[in-house]
Amino acid sequence: MEPKNPHTGFIDIAQLKKYAQDLAEVYKSEKEKREELQISERQLEKYADDLNQTILELKATHKELQEAYLDTIYRLVLAAEYKDEDTGEHILRMSHYSALIAEKLGLSAKEAQNISYAAPMHDVGKIGIPDSILMKPGKLTEEEFEIIKTHSTIGAKILANSKAEILKVAEQIALSHHEKWNGKGYPQGLSGDNIPLAARIVGLADVFDALTSKRPYKSPYPVEVACDIIKKDRSQHFDPDIVDVFMENIDEVLKIKAKVHLEEGLSLAYFTKSERDQLGEKGG
Repeated sequence: MEPKNPHTGFIDIAQLKKYAQDLAEVYKSEKEKREELQISERQLEKYADDLNQTILELKATHKELQEAYLDTIYRLVLAAEYKDEDTGEHILRMSHYSALIAEKLGLSAKEAQNISYAAPMHDVGKIGIPDSILMKPGKLTEEEFEIIKTHSTIGAKILANSKAEILKVAEQIALSHHEKWNGKGYPQGLSGDNIPLAARIVGLADVFDALTSKRPYKSPYPVEVACDIIKKDRSQHFDPDIVDVFMENIDEVLKIKAKVHLEEGLSLAYFTKSERDQLGEKGG
């Protein structure tokens, strides 16, 4: 309805102009707000693009740093055992075995990854063991075996007091991967669940690869023999649940191993534990 003067009843032109001015101001104000909003939206879009680019760059940098970190660890481990030409393949195989076992036990992807990355450092303490003992082709004396056992505590000392999660796991593994389920291992004589899970996993993976690989003191055992040894040591040397998971997934283990050398014409009965392996059991 058109505005009218209450006294005359006619259209109030002044009031109409006032309404028009007010509407113009409102329109102008809303237009300015829309323009400000559009500017803000464009700024937010730019900020979002910049943030996404920054995130991508950070991810790439993190990936590069992680790869450099892991490569450094791998090279340091090789340096600790550089005289053994099979060390590189050994640490890669047992690292993958350990990750597989961890995954099949139901550990999180992060936990399995940490174990996989930490596993290669299990024997870093061997850097403190004389080569004459490490590379000895025959049976170790009791005294020599006592010396070689110290590699677990040496490794733990090397890895101690780190803030990095992977190195904390590696310290546990280095110290405890020779502990046994029945408490007859070393260096602390831990038993059962008192042995860190990561060490129990790596302990089995390490033994399997050691049994099925050539060593200065023995030829590689066939997989069947290695599996029999591990099954016989279920609930003695090894966590029974880990043994069960390992055996249930032996096909995947063998895919990781890629190939098994079994000399033709050689009876499986020929492959029994070497004297050095037997001494290792007597010594804990």
